[in-house]
Amino acid sequence: MSLESEIIETVEESDSGRPHQFRSRTTGDWLNQDGIKEVKRFNDFRTIDWVEDELDEHKKRLMKRKHVRIGTSSFKDRLLVVTQNWILLAAMGITIGLIAGCLNIITAWLGSVRVGHCSSNFYLSKAFCCWGQDEEKCQGWNSWSSYTFFNYLMYVGISLCFSTTSAVLVKHYAPSAAGSGISEIKCIVSGFVMEGFLGWWTLLIKSIGLPLAIASGLSVGKEGPSVHYAVSVGNSIAKLVQKYRKSASKAREFLTATSAAGVAVAFGSPMGGVLFSIEEISSVFQLSTIWKSYFCSLIAVATLAAVNPFRTGQLVLFEVTYDTQWHYFEIPLYIILGIFGGVYGIVVSKFNIRVVAFRKKYLGNFAIREVFILSLFTASFSYFNEYLRLDMTESMQILFHECDVKFSHSICDPNSKKTPILASLIFATIARMGLTIITYGCKVPAGIFVPSMAAGATFGRALGIIVNYFYQEHKDSSIFSTCPANGRCIIPGTYAFLGAAAGLSGITDLTVTVVIIMFELTGALRFILPTMIVVAITKAINDKWGHGGIADQMIKFNGLPHIDAKEEFTFDTTVESAMSTVVVTFPCDIQEAITLEQLKQTLSKTTFRGYPLIQSSANPKIVGFVSRADLEYVIHNYDGVSDTTKCNFSNTDRSDSMIDFKPILNRSPLTVNIDCPLEYVLEVFVKMGPRYILIENEGNLVGIITRKDILRFEYSLHSLHTNTFEQQLHEAFDAKVWEIMNYFSRGLRKNSGRLLYNDENRFM
Repeated sequence: MSLESEIIETVEESDSGRPHQFRSRTTGDWLNQDGIKEVKRFNDFRTIDWVEDELDEHKKRLMKRKHVRIGTSSFKDRLLVVTQNWILLAAMGITIGLIAGCLNIITAWLGSVRVGHCSSNFYLSKAFCCWGQDEEKCQGWNSWSSYTFFNYLMYVGISLCFSTTSAVLVKHYAPSAAGSGISEIKCIVSGFVMEGFLGWWTLLIKSIGLPLAIASGLSVGKEGPSVHYAVSVGNSIAKLVQKYRKSASKAREFLTATSAAGVAVAFGSPMGGVLFSIEEISSVFQLSTIWKSYFCSLIAVATLAAVNPFRTGQLVLFEVTYDTQWHYFEIPLYIILGIFGGVYGIVVSKFNIRVVAFRKKYLGNFAIREVFILSLFTASFSYFNEYLRLDMTESMQILFHECDVKFSHSICDPNSKKTPILASLIFATIARMGLTIITYGCKVPAGIFVPSMAAGATFGRALGIIVNYFYQEHKDSSIFSTCPANGRCIIPGTYAFLGAAAGLSGITDLTVTVVIIMFELTGALRFILPTMIVVAITKAINDKWGHGGIADQMIKFNGLPHIDAKEEFTFDTTVESAMSTVVVTFPCDIQEAITLEQLKQTLSKTTFRGYPLIQSSANPKIVGFVSRADLEYVIHNYDGVSDTTKCNFSNTDRSDSMIDFKPILNRSPLTVNIDCPLEYVLEVFVKMGPRYILIENEGNLVGIITRKDILRFEYSLHSLHTNTFEQQLHEAFDAKVWEIMNYFSRGLRKNSGRLLYNDENRFM
């Protein structure tokens, strides 16, 4: 039952009964939630009762077994029941793989269009147009003009067109398609429902807007959105089957499995996808769900391989293989990469949340304009830096690469000056961090995984070049005694690879998943240990000074109702502190029986999804619980009955002149004593998953508590200890920034009006 934060106004009572019982709040003031941002979206989510859902599933299983015993089920029907789950999972995996393959092809072409076109076939990207040729000397690929400035204008203009189109589609057709979606998916999988977030329309707009946003050059990635569209596929296909439409437990399995498939096709990493669903998405993970996640990921990746979007047999563009061995003297350098990852995650998360807060407060009505300006700012200077101009996956393919005779690039040219290359890499790292901070969270489909990997890759490659230069100048040093005499010792590409792992781990706070994903990307088995070292250092720094992954921080910032099963809570209080004593009850005593009209008024004037049953107003002993849905079902069956007819909630008294609600009553609701520790109640919610728990004292009803109530209580306590002075400084700074932005905006509009129409107020 979802309790509202506001107290419902008292409904009129008649002398014949007491339909409602209102009790005033006597302890605490946690119901005053207006100033607490962490709970502001609680009412967008509807809580799932896992206990009731499991009971329904158990009843269905008993009915199936009964049908099998009495021979009413044919072999064909039994076979369909057994294989239906796997058929649906295969359909989901195929759909996800096809979408991923199409998005890869479309994104590559759109990204190439910004810098030129294929003279023979306009629909080909640069990689396909120059297949088998050196792209720098390709005759089939032409720039838009022989003039550099015009090419620059085309690059900026096309980028603006792509990003603005994506923002318009999201704003006007599917606002829930914006952003990554992982935070909301974690809440949904944990036991909440958010209407429309995983529908067909969201899937369509996400699939169209994502390649446009990436191809525009914005500092966004596809991995997070890939999880969103994959889970939307799972949710939409599952709802096509009647038996799964109302089963929350089956829906959770499908959503978890498809989230794994989303990561699998994004990274080309089926096992990484399964581990991601365990480590990041799921709160309760069963062995059967692992198999389903693995199967769905396998089908999705196999479909992607069949589509072969890059025509190389590779599942991702930056797949590489390292044949060299690492050395023990490099471990301190790996530690430096791990430190970078930890610092990157902390800094980017902190400042991105500040930017998102500013965006919500001041830029809510300027979403499309904001994306336009971000794209203009990004494209205007990214054009002049190769590692910012190229698509991030193409950039990482260059940075990960070993320098051999088959790979010709200025970064591997021994005659090229290293200082400009290092400056370009360091600038790309800093710029990518800044762009990610201000871009992630804008109103386009946007992920943060690949931008973080790209920032780590440029930093790692820069570090690798420095170390390799030092090795070349001091080959005779005892430090390099383990290096082969005539072979390569330092491979800068491996540092880019490990830097990407550090960036990914820093922003997600994931460990095992990152190691497996990076291994599946490269196939470099011998670099698992260095990857583990880097990720371990990153994780240690994040645990010490950080606040978890960006998805978990966004859950709290955006006010989403999520209880992390892996987090330890210490309240040092009883359930009385967090429960709600504003309760609407129905009496079971025939003497206080309410009329059908009073029952309808109760349902229309309250938003509760269930109501406790008590013996009478004088004797509030807990008798049971009844849900709103069941009440509405019975009322619908008695359509046409006089509104003065009495309602019978009694278990013993019967009357033909009364409406009998006995079949829908739950006579054994979950209850705890008012002195029960709040930590114990939280464990019950996490382990069993009920929607509500009734609070009793000596058998009498004294309150009710839900998962949302516990979170409200926690955030209320947290708000009491918030540094209000620091918060005021942030608000003053944001107000000053907004004032400066308005000043320049007014100046630009006045000058534009004066220049174009000789009227400075034309655009005011």
